Amino acid sequence: MRQLIIGPNDSGQRIDKFMGKRFKNMPTALIYKFIRKKCVSVNKKKVPENYILNEGDVLSFFISDEFFGTPAKDEPFRKLKPDLKVAYEDENILIIDKPAGLIVHSDEKESYNTLINHILAYLFQKGEYNPDAENCFAPALCNRIDRNTQGLVIAAKNARALAEMNDIIKNRLVEKKYLTVVHGFFDKKSGEIRSRLEKDQKSNTVRVSEKYGKEAITRYRVLRSNRENELSLLEVELLTGRTHQIRAQFASLDHPLLGDGKYAVNKNDRAMGYSYQALCSYSLRFFPGKEFELLSYLNGTVVTASEPSFLNLF
Repeated sequence: MRQLIIGPNDSGQRIDKFMGKRFKNMPTALIYKFIRKKCVSVNKKKVPENYILNEGDVLSFFISDEFFGTPAKDEPFRKLKPDLKVAYEDENILIIDKPAGLIVHSDEKESYNTLINHILAYLFQKGEYNPDAENCFAPALCNRIDRNTQGLVIAAKNARALAEMNDIIKNRLVEKKYLTVVHGFFDKKSGEIRSRLEKDQKSNTVRVSEKYGKEAITRYRVLRSNRENELSLLEVELLTGRTHQIRAQFASLDHPLLGDGKYAVNKNDRAMGYSYQALCSYSLRFFPGKEFELLSYLNGTVVTASEPSFLNLF
């Protein structure tokens, strides 16, 4: 028999969902079998699979030791020297000004030098995250931007903050603005782009479609122009958060982003020193209501990134 004590980051979720996170090598069908066969109890009592865990609950498991595994001591962040530019931080969230070139999560090419590993290392070394004391929670990102996009990325330090921030973003209670440079000039100095974006998994791109995909809504405002290089500096507001939304939509209007080689040919841009898209997630403004018990204090908070180097063109 093994026991686990439910901490603050584990509470508020169903026992079956908790077990799915805690025992990653346990088949889902077996989770429900163990709960049904009384191999799992809470405070020495049988509970249904939809039981909501409370902080302090004692879970007793009469299951094979193989499912528990051993505590991981070789997580990449334990050996990493964190290198972060913190734009905002409090006891619940952390907002990082990510440099272009740093990937947010691991992929098939990079699993060590990632933004999330730098964040985990930062909180671990500050003593705000102890993986050995957690059953299954780890600080996590609430939004993401492309590897070669600079700017603001939000991370949650605890489970309640993660749940509330995800709801804030889902309900569009955070205003997200970008700065970008595109080719060409605009007749209208401001406008709104509405289209559907269809994803191509093989090429990891999206394309504007009349019938298929998810709706994408983008507002833009022309800030400045560079007549010599025929470039426009835009402030862009995302009303939806689709993959490559800004890059695909402006490319479809024959205004590809400076440096973008995925949605345009960037040979001449590379000659100017821009080998990836000139795009910065520049500003976040929060306005959650009082229904958010933990994060309502963020109402009215504005966080900005450092000025991107492409502003030198203007």
